[in-house]
Amino acid sequence: MELTTVWIILIAVLWIGYFVLEGFDFGVGMLLPVLGKNEAERRTIVTTLGPVWDGNEVWLLVAGGATFAAFPEWYAVMFSGFYIPLFIILIALIIRGVAFEYRSKRSSLTWRRNWDIAIFIGSLVPALLWGVAFANLVRGVQLTPTGAGDVAPFVTYTGGFWALLNPYALVGGLTTLTLFLTHGAVFLTLKTDGEIRTRANAMATKAGLVATVLAVVFLLWTQLAYSTKAWTWALVAVAAVCWLAGLAMNYKKREGWSFIFSAITLAGAVAFLFCVLYPNVMPSTVGSQFSLTVTNASSTPYTLTIMTWVAVIFTPIVLLYQGWTYWVFRKRVSPSQIPDPSEGSLDLPHEVSKVS
Repeated sequence: MELTTVWIILIAVLWIGYFVLEGFDFGVGMLLPVLGKNEAERRTIVTTLGPVWDGNEVWLLVAGGATFAAFPEWYAVMFSGFYIPLFIILIALIIRGVAFEYRSKRSSLTWRRNWDIAIFIGSLVPALLWGVAFANLVRGVQLTPTGAGDVAPFVTYTGGFWALLNPYALVGGLTTLTLFLTHGAVFLTLKTDGEIRTRANAMATKAGLVATVLAVVFLLWTQLAYSTKAWTWALVAVAAVCWLAGLAMNYKKREGWSFIFSAITLAGAVAFLFCVLYPNVMPSTVGSQFSLTVTNASSTPYTLTIMTWVAVIFTPIVLLYQGWTYWVFRKRVSPSQIPDPSEGSLDLPHEVSKVS
């Protein structure tokens, strides 16, 4: 197997890890103001993400870094052409991270309500726009050559921001949004107890049915319009069967199996998109000769060789550490375990504030 193929597989695995792990992060963030009926319940919901949300985002950083090192021209064209949506995602992730850290610093209801809105928006926007971005990669974008004379031509995106918001991409965005919403609800059934668990179970069923319709439309549209490989139908079938199995397990309140099947569905969907895309990494709608592929967008073999050795050494370490984190914080959380949920960590003690 050529190193370019190895690295497109590794990048696909990184995106699978990001969508599976950060996917339930986004879902829980979107559900915070919906399932949390009081401060104790909202603190409980946030606590389920406390030990893991920042670690989950590492998958995105590594995926971006791997793309930059292994396929620099793909990175350059994609991050410049998709600058506005990626910038919006970045701002949303920053606001979301700050909100997680700041919402419990003060006891003010207005303060916490505003940060809850920030968590909701900071989760919803990336959940939608990541689907839009990946759908546009599969569909193809307007790549045109630049360079003249003795300068070797290269391609650049000339379609503009609004061209990315085409019907196919919007369906892709709504698909990832509802899949993440369901995935987050299933995660909450697995990590909470009491009323939150009951509400999350009902929400997973409702959101899962909506996601089913959107996912069927998006995957069939992708296979019929953009895939030239008959065997990718198998990935569509795997994703569909696992999703239905996950909804069935959720109905039977088998939360662990429901989460596993939900995760497999997201992994299968991402793998499907990469398989449809390969050997392209960024198709051009202007002409196939202008498309970026794993060959013409890659780094030198020497660079890929060094990167492969680094990945072989450090990837298992990262996986072991993150697996250990999930194992340590595997217990359920309930509102009764939240001490003084209305107090802020930066507020003065009650006696001091009363005197002042």
